[in-house]
Amino acid sequence: MEHLCVILMLISKTLIVKAQFNGFNCDGNFHSRFPAERDISIYCGVQTITLKINFCPVLYSGYTDTDLALNGRHGDAHCRGFINNNTFPTVVLFSISLSTLEACGNSLVVSTAQGANAYGNLSLVQIGNIAGYIDTPDPPTVISYLPGLLYKFSCSYPLEYLVNNSQLASSAAAISVKDSNGTFVSTLSLLLYNDSTYVQNLAIPMAGLTLKTRVFAAVKATNLDRRWNVLMDYCYTTPSGNPSDELRYDLFFGCDKDPQTTVFENGKSQMGRFSFEVFRFVKHKNQKMSTVFLHCVTKLCRADDCPMLLPICGMRKKRDVSETTGTASDNAVITAGPIITRSDETPTNNSQLAQLNGPQFKMNSVTSTLISAITILGIMSMCFFILCLTLLRGKRTPPTSLSGAHNPAFS
Repeated sequence: MEHLCVILMLISKTLIVKAQFNGFNCDGNFHSRFPAERDISIYCGVQTITLKINFCPVLYSGYTDTDLALNGRHGDAHCRGFINNNTFPTVVLFSISLSTLEACGNSLVVSTAQGANAYGNLSLVQIGNIAGYIDTPDPPTVISYLPGLLYKFSCSYPLEYLVNNSQLASSAAAISVKDSNGTFVSTLSLLLYNDSTYVQNLAIPMAGLTLKTRVFAAVKATNLDRRWNVLMDYCYTTPSGNPSDELRYDLFFGCDKDPQTTVFENGKSQMGRFSFEVFRFVKHKNQKMSTVFLHCVTKLCRADDCPMLLPICGMRKKRDVSETTGTASDNAVITAGPIITRSDETPTNNSQLAQLNGPQFKMNSVTSTLISAITILGIMSMCFFILCLTLLRGKRTPPTSLSGAHNPAFS
């Protein structure tokens, strides 16, 4: 009889659990509990932040998906999530657009701190932190037998030297907290153009660009919320595609600028623009062509904050190309290239002319052959002329006198 009672109790308990999760992909053996830390996941994207909450503990706690809302906005349908029952377990998804994140009460706080970057220079660095929470409504009574559910989240976006993702999570009772990092690096690109209109992309001929050809470059942000501007902090070149190459030449770094480099726009929009004249690296002296790779380290700043982040002139020292610097393996550096240059022709644009002590003119094979043929022809002509003069002089020589008696017959 006791065994029968135990069996009946197990059967009734199973039926209750099945009825409780009826229609949802939940397992009563794992999800008959209050929410925990592992029940929320967050993806900090470039355009949207996506939150995913395990719906089964929510259901076990006595709530439905419509009871969950962002930042207490339970009366606004746009601030609620939606059920996805095609996964195990069933989840509630929230999608927060970065362009309208304040609509549901999420907060954006940009903090500024001064610190040394990977190159050992002091720099003002900003970090954008987007935070909020998801909760259940309070009952209109004095007491409640249902636990209040609260999910806190935040996304931290470093706006310079975008670092690797890191997470911090803690939970207590029915409260779950999840923090995560995002990156905007996929929105940034470094492009090369033919002229100052920045319309036509630079076309590099097979033989390479002539030295001192002016190239126009731009760091652009695409698919990024309009509140962020692009601020170019440091642009330099290397002979290889490795941004950490110890051999480098700075185009501009803070207030220091190469004489042939011109910065047109920086920190005023979602595009930074500058130009420079093509050169060659001396290490390529035994090669017909030289390769130049362009790299730019950028900041993203709010439009109102960009003027504050512009460098203060006179505080930074320009590094020589031979100076050893720190590596940039942990930094998001945008690269373009290679820019292929050739040094066997004189530029035809309106850039500065080459120095008088520049490399001597080098004859090609056709010119050398023609000069050799003309020289040989001249020598042969001279020899022929001398031979003709010798023959003519021989004919004009008077006859020699004959010896013997005079013959009167010829008188």
